[in-house]
Amino acid sequence: QVQLVESGGGLVQAGGSLRLSCAASGRTFSSYIMGWFRQAPGKEREFAAVISWSGSSTFYAESVKGRFTISRDNAKNTVYLQMNSLKPEDTAVYYCAADRRLSTSPHEYDYWGQGTQVTVSS
Repeated sequence: QVQLVESGGGLVQAGGSLRLSCAASGRTFSSYIMGWFRQAPGKEREFAAVISWSGSSTFYAESVKGRFTISRDNAKNTVYLQMNSLKPEDTAVYYCAADRRLSTSPHEYDYWGQGTQVTVSS
């Protein structure tokens, strides 16, 4: 069982930056793949980024590639999402998720945080 708590969301102007954090409970954090997803109003939840157990491998959605960076600190049981050059279309609730297998599909993830709102003004 893994419990996830996101933080770091807020209101930012276009072109600005935010850093999201996701703190995980439990002693097996390093055995989980960690992903970030987002959901805008009226839209389905979509993949943003994923990181492997050790952090050596990452993968991004085309919409965020080159602007977002996912990282993890297994000693702190925390995964991060650094978001730069933010655009109004990045406005969404951002969720972190954990699973044993690497996937970009939200349906594959067993554990979810409560989400943190990111709003980018134009």
